[in-house]
Amino acid sequence: MSAWMTHQIHNQFDELQDYNLYTTDPILQEILQRYGSRNSVHLSEFGAVVGCESFYHHADLANKHPPILHSFDARGRRADFVEFHPSWHKWMALNRKYAVHAHPFLNFTQESGWVDWAAKFFLSGQVECGNLCPNSMTLGSIPLIQKEPELWKKLGDKLLSTEYDERDLPIAQKKSIWIGMGMTEKQGGSDVRANETTAVPIGPSGRGQAYLLTGHKWFFSAPMCDAHLVVAKTEHDGLACFFVPRWLEDGTKNTIHIQRLKEKVGNRSNSSSEVEFKEAWGIMMGEAGRGIPTIIEMANYTRLTCAVGSSGIMRQALVQSIAYTRQRQAFGKRLIEQPLMRSVLTDLALETEAAMQLSFHLAHCYEHDSELCLAWKRIMTPAAKFWVCKRAVEMTGEMMEVFGGNGYVEHGIMARLFKEAPVNTIWEGSGNVMCLDVLRAISRDPESIEHLFKDLASTASHDKILNEELQGLFRLFHQEPDDLQFMGRSLVSRLVVLSQAVLLKRYAPDFIANAFIATRYQKFHGQVVGMLDPKQVDVTSILNRAFAA
Repeated sequence: MSAWMTHQIHNQFDELQDYNLYTTDPILQEILQRYGSRNSVHLSEFGAVVGCESFYHHADLANKHPPILHSFDARGRRADFVEFHPSWHKWMALNRKYAVHAHPFLNFTQESGWVDWAAKFFLSGQVECGNLCPNSMTLGSIPLIQKEPELWKKLGDKLLSTEYDERDLPIAQKKSIWIGMGMTEKQGGSDVRANETTAVPIGPSGRGQAYLLTGHKWFFSAPMCDAHLVVAKTEHDGLACFFVPRWLEDGTKNTIHIQRLKEKVGNRSNSSSEVEFKEAWGIMMGEAGRGIPTIIEMANYTRLTCAVGSSGIMRQALVQSIAYTRQRQAFGKRLIEQPLMRSVLTDLALETEAAMQLSFHLAHCYEHDSELCLAWKRIMTPAAKFWVCKRAVEMTGEMMEVFGGNGYVEHGIMARLFKEAPVNTIWEGSGNVMCLDVLRAISRDPESIEHLFKDLASTASHDKILNEELQGLFRLFHQEPDDLQFMGRSLVSRLVVLSQAVLLKRYAPDFIANAFIATRYQKFHGQVVGMLDPKQVDVTSILNRAFAA
């Protein structure tokens, strides 16, 4: 050995790359088969591309080199242009090619359109989450714009296009476009009714008419989108929703001035901004005075994307943890052979599958308009957004710890996943707002909770633990409104865990469902990950199912 060779590198392993995210996920394949997907070849192709080394590298570069705002050009003219690293455009082009932004609305889509879309969003978000923001918002905008015939006539083909066009030009000159949204203002946050941005009609007022918007948005997502749906108040008709393009039809920029980009904890590849409207031109969408219900319809779709995206974050962190512990040696054994590590990984695997089963079942419900599917969408979309996103924050912290100090450095995907997870708990409404929306949905449509509980009972009634929980929850949901709100987080959390348990009981192997029920309803579960009784879980089967590689 050389006198200067102080150590040799061994027992160190890089994060997993260059694998097919779809073919190594038996849970996802089972879910898709159950809901009638016929796109396994297409999804396998996408899973291979997303998981290849080059796209992991592009994800890393896009987050190491965040967007740059150019407020003015070299001669002092207003530019309001956001420059992105080329790797951002690689990811945007990839997701556009595979219709992550619009899959359920394309003509070729079969009955499993929403479930297939969820699979793509889930796979892509495991590696690079930031670019999913404009994909998510564009997805949510499509059903709203379809209700405006004149707008849809101009925009439909460009919204559905799978050809990426990064050029900053008027919509008429582009091959494809992106749509963002702008709700949040300084004084209101989630309280959109406190918004102060005003809209004044240029001529006639009302739906489909042109207005000039003046005001400010504290969070304006993806300002380089070709247009945004914006909430503003009118003098006589209350709040309304407006389609506000980045460029005007005469080839001049709309007066939307980007004040600055946000310095976020995570989600670094994506641009979030503060903007001012200085008589910016826009068209009213939906009915006057119905701005909040209109934009909330869009938010219901983007809340679904939060749950699916957080499930993807958890899945990636779990796979990385399993792959790492299968190689790393400690105390004379591979980490995955150490009993306490097996307990932690098993708990993480159960949590991840439960999140997946719930998120994809919700996506399936978006395919149908039955009373039961509507109940799932109205109640469980905000509920899942609350719980799954919250759990992703805790789970990524645990999985980061699996890597020890290596998980806490910026060189690798684990730290990025950990910093990415909290954005989904905040974006599209914080946890409290989600719980309030669940209670609001129930109070506005009491029959919806009856349909939901009847559906859960069809499975829960055959299991003593689940049946007792169902009966207890049913009674609690019939309390006085103030008591319901005070207990909102507890009630919604219990409702989600019960729903996950029911779905696992219906669709997952017994060793998964029984382990989930036994562990989630024991006294100390949830205080910290990995508090399991080995007699209650089939550890080997659970871990083998979690990652088939």
